[in-house]
Amino acid sequence: MAKKLNAKEVELYLLENTDFFISRESLVSELSFKHDAGGATSLLEMQVRKLRDEQSRLMDMLSGFVSTSKENEELFFKSKNLTLSLITSKNFEEVKKTVELFFQQNFAVDSCILEFLSDSELQELEKITGLEMNKDSIHMGPFSKDKLDAFFSSESVKSAVITVMKLKSGFGLLKMGSNEATKYLGDGDTTFIEYIRDIIVRVLESKEA
Repeated sequence: MAKKLNAKEVELYLLENTDFFISRESLVSELSFKHDAGGATSLLEMQVRKLRDEQSRLMDMLSGFVSTSKENEELFFKSKNLTLSLITSKNFEEVKKTVELFFQQNFAVDSCILEFLSDSELQELEKITGLEMNKDSIHMGPFSKDKLDAFFSSESVKSAVITVMKLKSGFGLLKMGSNEATKYLGDGDTTFIEYIRDIIVRVLESKEA
């Protein structure tokens, strides 16, 4: 009497003989599988569906790569134009005007302020807000009303990015505010802000020399 195979043995055999169905195409057409809707579908239909899902996933990935590449290219040209404009600036007031206009026009920033502070003014701001104002500090988030009032004169600002810059004769403070509480969150990427900050510092230091 032939031994009856159990499901596990059949599964192991098929895994070890993945070409089993190649010479048995007629058997493939007889196989059916239940899906979530409670009906049955053939092995071929399952493979087609899987291929379509995979194709859809790959197309989504490709679209994401293309979109990211385009955004990075646009960001590069914007930052290049800003750099060139800053280099030709003659003093702090021109740098201030260029930076503020850049963020307002290119990043839909509701409020952008670049200002110069003395060491004592920065310490006072640190005391009022409770935020560390050390060299190169960047604070981002939907801050409390008291903190936002200390940075902005506008009561409509709900979230902000605060960037501290150490200069030769004091400190620079770049403040960007949004009327949307979710515009700037605490876990946001600061790489671009750090890049712009470093450019501003180099330019301002060259004006001080």
